[in-house]
Order: sequence, then C-alpha cells, then structure tokens
Amino acid sequence: MLEREIWGNTIETWCISILIFLGAIVIVKLLTLFSKRILKPFINRTANKLDDIIYYSLEPPIKFAVILLGIWIAIHRLVYPDDFVEIVDKTYRILIILDITWIFARLFGGLLQNYRGLKVNGQLTKMMPVIKRAILVIVWILGIVMALSNIGVNISALLGTLGIGGIAFALAAQDTVKNVFGAFTIFTDKPFSIGDTINVNGFEGTVVDVGVRSTKIQGYDRRITTFPNYKITDASIINISSEPMRRVTVKLGLTYDTTYEKMKEALDILRTIPQRIDYVSTNPSDITAYFSDYTDSALVITYFYYIEKKGDLLKVMSDMNIEILASFNKAKLNFAFPTRTIHIQNYNSSDSQGKQEYDKAQENKDIQK
Repeated sequence: MLEREIWGNTIETWCISILIFLGAIVIVKLLTLFSKRILKPFINRTANKLDDIIYYSLEPPIKFAVILLGIWIAIHRLVYPDDFVEIVDKTYRILIILDITWIFARLFGGLLQNYRGLKVNGQLTKMMPVIKRAILVIVWILGIVMALSNIGVNISALLGTLGIGGIAFALAAQDTVKNVFGAFTIFTDKPFSIGDTINVNGFEGTVVDVGVRSTKIQGYDRRITTFPNYKITDASIINISSEPMRRVTVKLGLTYDTTYEKMKEALDILRTIPQRIDYVSTNPSDITAYFSDYTDSALVITYFYYIEKKGDLLKVMSDMNIEILASFNKAKLNFAFPTRTIHIQNYNSSDSQGKQEYDKAQENKDIQK
C-alpha cells in the first residue's frame, strides 16, 4: 500500500513529508517551552536590557524560520512539475528575506522603544514614535526591494513603470505626502516635542502625539484636536514650555483726582510687590511699571512682571492681583470706572433754543440716574 502513487509520489513519500512538517511544528513547540521555562527566566534576572531586546526580537522570526525549513524539506522530497518547483523556490526566497527583515524591524523597534531617552544634539528628544515609524518603514521597504531583486525582478524597470503611475498617484495623494514630509520637518527642526505646551495660530494645548500624518494636541478642555503635519509646519508656533519665564501685562486705571504724589506712590508699590509673592522674578529689569495713558475716565498704569516656569501661572497671577488690590486700598488709591459728567446751564423762558437744550439735559440726567 505504501508503494501506491498519488500525484506522482508514493504514499510513503507523502507520509514522510507530512511527518517532517509535523516535526517542524513539534520543534517550534519545544523551543517555546525551552524559552519559557529556562531562557526567559534567565534573561529576566539580568540587569542588562539588551539581552531582553534581542530575545523578544529573535523569538518569533526564528520559530517562523523553523516552520519554513520544515515546509521546504517536506516539499522538495516530493516530485512535481518544474514550473511548480520554480514557484516554490521563489516564494521560499521571498519569505526567508522577509523573515530576516522582520528580525531587523523588531530589533530596531525594541531598541528605540527601550532607549527612547536617546539624546540628540544634547537635548532629550521625545520624538521616538516618529523615529520608530520612519525606521520601520525604511527597513520594510529595503526588505521588499531585496526580496523582489532576489527572485530576478528588474528593480530599475519596476521603478520606471511605477514612476508613470506614481505621478498620478502623487497628485491624488499630495496632502498625504506633505504630511509625511511635515513629520520629518518637525523631527529635524524640533520646534516642539511630545509633552510640550504650544500655541498654533491661537490654539493652545499640549502635544500628545506626532504621527506620520498628523499631530495631536490636547487643549485645556481635555479635548484632543488633530492638525495635519503640513499645517503645523506652515503655522506660527509658540513653544510655551521652552520659555524660561512668562511675562504678564496688567493695565490699571486710577481716577483723575489722583495727584502726582499718589501716582508716584502707586508706581513704587507695584515695583515692590514681586518681592512678596513666590515664583515672581525680583530682578529689577523684569519689573516695569509706568504711567502710560490718559483715557476718557482713567489715568492708566501699564505694569509688566515675569512668573518663573516652576510657578503655577494662574495661582501666581491671582496672588499678584490680590496683593495689588490690597496695597492700593491701603494707600487709598482709587480705581477708575467709566463715568459721565453733565453740565446744566440756566435759560431764559423766552429763549426757545435754551429751553430745548434744558429739556435735553434733563432727559440725559434721567437716563444717567
């Protein structure tokens, strides 16, 4: 019975090929058991992270390679047409190269994942997600090109053929291409990093992710807004996190009965207030107070001060405003508010024009009341 042929091969040959394939599966199971019981506990006890990266990078591709080897041995024991042999060999070479590419992709991905604190130009970068995606894309593109070249595909001719269709594709996907280049621009130019608070054309928030297509920014309302990368690179960006201190501008209006001496006193009070508030710069060059404007109902003082980066911005501003209010009240400095003064003149009863003016003044007076 074993000598009986099926599709040009004896039953015995078919059975041996099937056993070889099953043997490859058994070897994979034994490798899994060995790594789980012996190798993995040993690697976890070491302080070095490099062996963990190598282990997790090599384990799945090696198992896949064992399965491929078993299939290759099992198939090549059989007799089948030459055309089928050529197809099997080319497929096998492609899978082997892709398996090797898989090893490098997992290795680079593991290294970047565990060493995301890599320093670039002396600064701690948080752009590892973008770097990781870019490197993985490059590795897989190189692997696919090598696989196609290994089976005899003319890469130059293929690229030339794709170039004609690529023009039409590029026109249709130009926004996507701009977003991809925008991601590389963000990485190379480094206007901000993940975790920075930025202002993009008036929108302010914290950068939570920079992808190949878009940048995600979480606003103060906890909502995430997605910006295409090319719009980010074309926009005016203010990196709030990179500022050493935040300048605050305050406009204070005093009443017109404020004397010259009281105005000078107000300016002196404002220059000394930062010394009593935490996280406000006391450097004289960082404190500016001057009498800036005459407006309709107030004498305006413009006041600048700087809040240090480690301080809570809103709390420090509140503390400063409370201190200004308390100091001005203590010094009997009055804040101005919009007012209107109406002058009423006596009129002759025979003067009709004067009477009209009087009636109008009375009407305005009633409105004011």
